[in-house]
Amino acid sequence: MPSNDVRILAKVAVPTAAVGAVAAVVSGLLVGGKGAVGSVVAAVVTILFMGIGLIVLQRTAKSLPHLFQAMGLMLYAAQILLLFIFLAAFKNTSLFHPKAFAFTLVATTLVWIGAQTYAHMKSKILYVEPDSSEGSKPEKTGPSS
Repeated sequence: MPSNDVRILAKVAVPTAAVGAVAAVVSGLLVGGKGAVGSVVAAVVTILFMGIGLIVLQRTAKSLPHLFQAMGLMLYAAQILLLFIFLAAFKNTSLFHPKAFAFTLVATTLVWIGAQTYAHMKSKILYVEPDSSEGSKPEKTGPSS
């Protein structure tokens, strides 16, 4: 994975994990151990789903740049749908507190999207790759006399 992708992933995953940790503490205090477990599971699920999506999107941008925007829209829709399905599947679970899980899932997803937007706005990514072999000779662009 190129270093720019790792930087963006770190700038996004760290705030998400921090919000997940705060949510685990708050849920643990309000609901108990099952609330803390639900918050931790929600934070891990968010980081995994969104992290995989970010990696797929970065690889798509490098290999198929003409599909980047459509792939991004489809990927975000699929991620939200998968998170909703995951939430519905564990709605009546006894492994953890479902409401703590749901609130943490929504909070960490919103933090991930906000942090990813901020990281992309602040990163300096070239949208044109300079080619060093052709850049050494100046091109004649106008008519010669």
